[in-house]
Amino acid sequence: MPKQKGRVTFKEEFCKGCGLCVSVCPVHILKLKEDALNKKGYNPIGVTEMEKCIACISCALMCPDSVITVEKI
Repeated sequence: MPKQKGRVTFKEEFCKGCGLCVSVCPVHILKLKEDALNKKGYNPIGVTEMEKCIACISCALMCPDSVITVEKI
């Protein structure tokens, strides 16, 4: 059975760059954007390889500020 595909999006302006979502991603596609800052001065989260997202929602569940949305596609 093929794995579920997903799309993850972020409200970057509210991300604190805590990295908790990075630590729970089973396919290791999340990374803090080291070359970008949001309006609060934090490095927001980003996706390195969206096509590898399996829509597990681990990142969204772990996010303390609810800035992550995961959609099944």
